[in-house]
Amino acid sequence: MAAIARWCLRHRLATVLIWLLALAATALAAGVAGSAFSNDYEVPGTESGRAATLLREGFHGGGGDADTIVWRAPDHQTARTPAVEQRMTAALEAVSRLHGVGSVAGPYGPHPGQAAQISPDGRTAYAVVTFDRQADSVPKAQAEAVVKAAKNPTTETDGLQVELGGRAIALTEAPDAHYAEVVGVVIAAVVLFLAFGSLAASLLPIATALVSVGTAYFGITLLGHAMPVADFAPMLGTLVGLGVGIDYALFIVTRHRRGLRRGLPVEEAAAHAVATTGRAVVFAGATVCIALLGMLVLRLDFLDGVAIAAALTVVLTVAASVTLLPALLSLIGPRALSRRERRRLAAEGPRTEAPAGFAARWSAFVERHPKALGLVAAAVMVVLALPTVSLHLGTSDQGNNPAGSTTRRAYDLLAGSPSRPRERGTARAQAPAEGFGPGTNGPLTVVARLVGAADRIAVDRLAEALRATRGVASTVPPLFNRSGDTAVLTVVPDYAPQSRATSDLVDRLRREVIPRAARGSSMEAHVGGATASFDDFAEVIIGKLPLFVGVVIALGCVLLLLAFRSVGVPVKASAMNVAAVASSFGVVVGIFQWGWGSELLGLGRAGPIEPFLPVIMVSVLFGLSMDYQVFLVSRMYEEWLETGDNRRAVRVGLAETSRVINSAAVIMISVFLAFVLSGDRLIAMFGIALASAVALDAFVLRTLLVPALMHMLGGANWWLPAWLDRRLPRISIEPPECRDRARPPAQRAGSETATSADGVEPATTSR
Repeated sequence: MAAIARWCLRHRLATVLIWLLALAATALAAGVAGSAFSNDYEVPGTESGRAATLLREGFHGGGGDADTIVWRAPDHQTARTPAVEQRMTAALEAVSRLHGVGSVAGPYGPHPGQAAQISPDGRTAYAVVTFDRQADSVPKAQAEAVVKAAKNPTTETDGLQVELGGRAIALTEAPDAHYAEVVGVVIAAVVLFLAFGSLAASLLPIATALVSVGTAYFGITLLGHAMPVADFAPMLGTLVGLGVGIDYALFIVTRHRRGLRRGLPVEEAAAHAVATTGRAVVFAGATVCIALLGMLVLRLDFLDGVAIAAALTVVLTVAASVTLLPALLSLIGPRALSRRERRRLAAEGPRTEAPAGFAARWSAFVERHPKALGLVAAAVMVVLALPTVSLHLGTSDQGNNPAGSTTRRAYDLLAGSPSRPRERGTARAQAPAEGFGPGTNGPLTVVARLVGAADRIAVDRLAEALRATRGVASTVPPLFNRSGDTAVLTVVPDYAPQSRATSDLVDRLRREVIPRAARGSSMEAHVGGATASFDDFAEVIIGKLPLFVGVVIALGCVLLLLAFRSVGVPVKASAMNVAAVASSFGVVVGIFQWGWGSELLGLGRAGPIEPFLPVIMVSVLFGLSMDYQVFLVSRMYEEWLETGDNRRAVRVGLAETSRVINSAAVIMISVFLAFVLSGDRLIAMFGIALASAVALDAFVLRTLLVPALMHMLGGANWWLPAWLDRRLPRISIEPPECRDRARPPAQRAGSETATSADGVEPATTSR
């Protein structure tokens, strides 16, 4: 590490230029290639996956994305009132003439099926707009043109309400600029300036993170051309990259500033910071990457791209922290210190620093009351983790969007007023429905493969059975392809796509209805659609989650075992990581699933948690939790190697690292919470989960529960069986010179004086 730092210091301009060229080259390449992201949640081998395969094979080129235009007539009028029909017909014709629109199917026309696009009460109607490509490929400008043509001043007059829904229309509600990233970076800059008192020093972590994350962002765009990558992967990579990138740079700059205050020359202070803290940064970054790449064990293409994209971002932020950052530190010279610090250094000369202030008092307080404080911290984590037991994985849809969005209003207009579904064979004793029922927003698709005439009869029998099934609002007659070997039946449930009742309906169709209808024939039928796809995805995820979590925990334990040569440290770290993940999920369930403040925060209506969120969040949270564990325990380990006094090691380690860890946590929390402003429910979910996990990890676990447990365990923290010690390779976070000076207490012949790894103060074994 020291050699890398010295090369970057000697060639500082070349180092900066290399990084800027890398950023410019990836940006140019991504701009030329364009994006090719995917939102394909299909899992091969599942029921919904087989349904999608049959549909593609039977109906080649299934068309583009189908969105909806929904309108509701004012009081005392209907959708067929001449004035309403005239205005909407003109609007639909204007939409049909737009570039990129393949067809528009409205309710006005001679075809009998078109009458079904007007609600029973006559006031709500909808049209289906089919683009010439899938939503992922529809330019935002085309979707905006459709919205503008439908919601124009001529149309929306005299109380007529017009709203639009669908995946392509949702593109128009995404923020134009990277507002969330800007807010997060500004807050981080303010916190850094308050911590350093130097504008130059506070800007370096920001600059390092922006260059590395920007390069990664464009690199992920290029990665989408080589493998399936989800469209939220760049935003997730940016979120994680900004958080860890600024934090890693903060740790190195803090060590560099400490060296300057001790009187070291700029180049030597920077080289020492990279050789010591930089090694911890590389180790912490490796743990984050290992946790992220643990998703590969699930063997799901959709998550493989997310894992590699996020890991790429972390790798680049670590590389920038140990190469670009020292070059920038060399460029600003002594201005890494504030003016007051430079004046004091010139007047009083170099001086060592001992822990003081609130950090030292808090560390001593934890040392005096480890049991009571440990119980309080454990109780907080348990209470926050309790909502996790009710975690419901499923489909969130546009009904979860903010109340003011056009997609949410279109969803509500189609669903109409909530009412209990009627029992089969009973008449409705209520006014005609205002909409079409909540199931209209997420119909199920039953796809059947046919071989002979008996299968045709089976399809008709299946259609009758579907119409008579409890929980089915309506069924569209079978649609056959040209060769007659594939049939599609559209089933509209009584309930919303995200409802548990709809998931139960999917299971009932698969277990009972379809097998009974197919009896005596060779018909092969499968249930697809949004709800079925997400349910299958969730089932696969839940089935593989224990293996995934086990692999991530095992790999993290092995790394910590090699680094700290202790059994207790990795075991405690794994337990703390699980606690942080469970508690953060409790917060997510409370806000997004139970709806505590979700509308107030502009996050939309309560709903289920996306099925892939647990896997991604476990990976990211395990990695981030391991960061603070490494930085906290590595300083304790230094002191333990030098003194053999566990109480002193825990007290000094907490006192010296708590301030920088807390500052780093505030920065990371600010960056993550800023992503709530992204306008995307999924990204906001990531942001809140990560922010809550970091807050709990830094302010409850690492500064309270972990030191309390280490005080109670005493020397057992550092126990390692002799046979295992002989077999483990020698890998340490500290540089070789520090390892040579600091031997384990059991190997020392007697008391000796040693200098701590950061050179801050002398420590002896006789304290």
